[in-house]
Amino acid sequence: MAEESSDGAEAIVRSYCAAAQNQADSSRASTMEVEIQGALPKLSKTGKLRALRRISRLGRITYEVLGFEGDGTVKRDLIARYLAAEMGVQQDREAAMAVTPDHYRFHFKGRSELDGRGVYRFQVTPKRKAEGLFKGDLWIDAATYLKVRESGYLVKNPSLFVKRVAFTRKYEIRDGQAVPLRMESVVDTRLVGRAELTIDYSNYALDEDETDVVDDAR
Repeated sequence: MAEESSDGAEAIVRSYCAAAQNQADSSRASTMEVEIQGALPKLSKTGKLRALRRISRLGRITYEVLGFEGDGTVKRDLIARYLAAEMGVQQDREAAMAVTPDHYRFHFKGRSELDGRGVYRFQVTPKRKAEGLFKGDLWIDAATYLKVRESGYLVKNPSLFVKRVAFTRKYEIRDGQAVPLRMESVVDTRLVGRAELTIDYSNYALDEDETDVVDDAR
């Protein structure tokens, strides 16, 4: 794996930040379908929810639930909690969580391939212990400088009942945007043991109708 000079690594990070800012500046309302699979292995309970995920031009996220099958405990205590948390993220908080040098230290790990694309891999460490920040790895597409993968664990647990949250988020490049493709998360809880959440995103489309639909999935 070839080494990159410190100046070269800094240039990659600057290009990545510029690409992310350009995506934010040019963001448009969009929709995509999601399939959320949840599992509580210790309780032998599973569930699957289908929904339409909308993002307004201002970044507001809402969900329209299309269907659910499985155990109600998974729906109520795992999937619905995730949806509520994501819809509760405001723009100012999202900016405070952005993976940029303002909030993270970047350590270049090398250039490699991911799903057939050339990528730059960085280890990222938050500069403070705050909710929503993580320690782990960031993969940056070598052609567009957009993120294509993030993985790691949250440095601050969202609840006293949670011991650790680890995740992997995958993105695809669509029309100059880094669009969610898949998210896998494992939460170690104090009450029910391991909780697993897998989200698959599909059928991304620009949406000219910005009417927000709220469904609390209860």
